[in-house]
Amino acid sequence: MFKKDFSPQKAPILVATDAVADADLVMSLLSEEFGNVRTSTKPECSISDFEEHRPSVLVLAFDSLETANQYYLGIHRHSRDAHLVPHRTLVLCSKHDLWRAYELCKKEQFDDYVLFWPVTNDAPRLRMAVHHALRRLNATLHNEVTANQLANQVRPLAALEPELVQLISSIGQQIEVAAATFRQAEEACAGTAGEPRPNEGQASNNRAPGNPEVTDLDNLTTHLGAMADAVTALRSLVTRAGHEMSASLAPVKALLDLSHRVRPIVLMVDDDAFQHKLVARALADYRIELIYAHSGSEVMGLLWQHRPNLVLMDIGLPDVDGIQMTRRIRDIANFADIQIVMLTGHSERSVVLESLRAGAVDFLVKPLEKAKLVEKLASFGPMTPST
Repeated sequence: MFKKDFSPQKAPILVATDAVADADLVMSLLSEEFGNVRTSTKPECSISDFEEHRPSVLVLAFDSLETANQYYLGIHRHSRDAHLVPHRTLVLCSKHDLWRAYELCKKEQFDDYVLFWPVTNDAPRLRMAVHHALRRLNATLHNEVTANQLANQVRPLAALEPELVQLISSIGQQIEVAAATFRQAEEACAGTAGEPRPNEGQASNNRAPGNPEVTDLDNLTTHLGAMADAVTALRSLVTRAGHEMSASLAPVKALLDLSHRVRPIVLMVDDDAFQHKLVARALADYRIELIYAHSGSEVMGLLWQHRPNLVLMDIGLPDVDGIQMTRRIRDIANFADIQIVMLTGHSERSVVLESLRAGAVDFLVKPLEKAKLVEKLASFGPMTPST
């Protein structure tokens, strides 16, 4: 799993801007508390600077939100490593851009914003935002097991109790059959020992002392009785084990109850807002948490932050095609257990094969139909109705 030092002295921080003076200002404010701060001011070096420094926090100190957005989109479109580097983005803005910055962060195009231009009197605000970003990264990445991952492992235990009950019941039935068989054999042996042999007179006594056959028959009867008693004791033991098992499974039942409260997370990647609404309506009756990405550049941040159970990946994204995005996800070991289902308006064999080779597990053809969507999602996990 991913390991990295997010301490203030070690975590890499990159300040990106097209103005050297602004870069120096921001760097001077951060360097007093953070020991690994670098700047990137040359547009032609933006990709190489990012890949060399691999920042945990990227501070976008441009004079406009549009420039900051274009820079960040360029990183995701052209960098080979951007999708491999978990990071948080802080965009610096002026008071005139506050609401726009808020909307961009709400849509998760950036992670946070800081009112900074013109130079703010609240200089500690920027430092605090960087601290928060590092703490969030540390909590997200070093918490290697998520609630959804635990729930996925616990849910199959729902079949454990009925299977064990059935097993014990079956064992009990077999013991009953064995006990009855031994008793019948014991009674048959006892009856045989007292019967006269054919062709012998009335004076003949098969029970005469010292008769070897009688002795053997008596011994067999004794052994059969002992075996029947042992089977009866075993039956009592199995019955007691069944009661004890029921008590021992109480924690498992509690875990199952908790797992049902964890909603599976589905990430839908599609630039068409209508498709988002369509899927939201189709899944409204189920306990599923839906999150959305409108482009490939938004995907990685959402994956690191939410660790979804399943991704619905549109092939035709505006910045990077969905098949390439799928390959990028599959390059990261942390996301190995995330299922990816491709969304496409084409069902050509070549598209399907390329999607599967990229790491997708299935595909859906647009326009999406509710019944098929629900059926497909149910094949990857529980579809619990909303209450």
